[in-house]
Amino acid sequence: MLLIPAVTYRATDFLLAAGRLGLDVVVGSDGALPLGDRPVVHVDANDVGRSVDRLVSRSGPLDAVVAVDTPMLALAAAVASRLGLPHNPVEAVIAANDKAEQRRVWLAAGVPQPSFRVVLAEAGERAITTAAAEVGFPCVVKAVSLSGSQGVLRADDEASAAAAARRIRGILAEALRPDHEPLLVEAYVPGWEVSIDGLLTDGAVTVTAVFDKPDSPAGPTFEETILISPSRLPKRLLAAAAAVSEQAARGIGLRFGPIHAELRMAPRDGRETPTMLELAARSIGGLCSRSLRFLDGVSLEEMVLANALGRPAAPVRAAGVVVGVFMLPVERAGVLRMVEGRREAAAVPGITGVSITLPVGQSVRPLPEGDRYLGFIFADGESHAEVETALRLARRRLRVVIE
Repeated sequence: MLLIPAVTYRATDFLLAAGRLGLDVVVGSDGALPLGDRPVVHVDANDVGRSVDRLVSRSGPLDAVVAVDTPMLALAAAVASRLGLPHNPVEAVIAANDKAEQRRVWLAAGVPQPSFRVVLAEAGERAITTAAAEVGFPCVVKAVSLSGSQGVLRADDEASAAAAARRIRGILAEALRPDHEPLLVEAYVPGWEVSIDGLLTDGAVTVTAVFDKPDSPAGPTFEETILISPSRLPKRLLAAAAAVSEQAARGIGLRFGPIHAELRMAPRDGRETPTMLELAARSIGGLCSRSLRFLDGVSLEEMVLANALGRPAAPVRAAGVVVGVFMLPVERAGVLRMVEGRREAAAVPGITGVSITLPVGQSVRPLPEGDRYLGFIFADGESHAEVETALRLARRRLRVVIE
């Protein structure tokens, strides 16, 4: 069973992966999807009880339940629990979607992370500035329930911390989040940033990919841009980062399925030390997985589905191939009128694809208010420098018109 939210980049890739594996698929969704003649069971991720009843009654026998993206994680865990299939506890999945709860759990588990304070909604502006002063400047103010850098701002002093909190409260209101949702204030962590994708089998992680972020964002907003894999970090640091990611997943209570971890190599006692920023109970977002090259043409989504079916993961990468993706952030608010230069960008040596995912005519907003990227550029090559150069040159050939 694939549980697919109506708004996601990932539906096509998971359905193609299921087809390549020869799987019979039942789809549950909270909205209309371009699935051809495939029947879709309507669900409401906010009404887990009734949705579980509907899915179980209409699905027939199942071997696995997979959430394609974040909004369906809790529902997938609940369905798997009802059917007695391997699954993460619902409470663990909920904790993984709550940045404040992650921090509390990791503190108890001894996971390396930035110092933090959780500020209740009713505490007022003074509590924000006090918390910011306690963790030290610069700091980062975050919404606890949003993802993809939405509702995340850096603050360098008390005034900017208060302004960040007010701005994030407005973002939460637009996203129809509860008025009582707290905010997270945490120390800003400098250092080289990586993302780790892995598959959990009874709590043990098999790393599928590590992406470097050569433009590790420093704020005031935290747009992601270039990701390149495999990482150029030394094996010692990569092994330590994987161990911290597994520790963080176990601390939350996750034991099965994909994880996506964000870490920085923070200077500590004269050495770089992996420090957890965030962890999600899903694979890498957007279309970024399309950049990866595994042997025999296997996709990351195929490995996620195989893992859910209890098959061992074999994430063997093509030797000597460096891959990268440029996540194109929306640069200003307005209406997207055109994106010119796609052919010129695609013609850059090393570029393997250019995908613009926002339709012309749509209103767009940059982070931290926005929650979508303009699109993705993909590249591969023989070295990190070659791939990074190709991605930057291709981006310069795109002309984005937003009125």
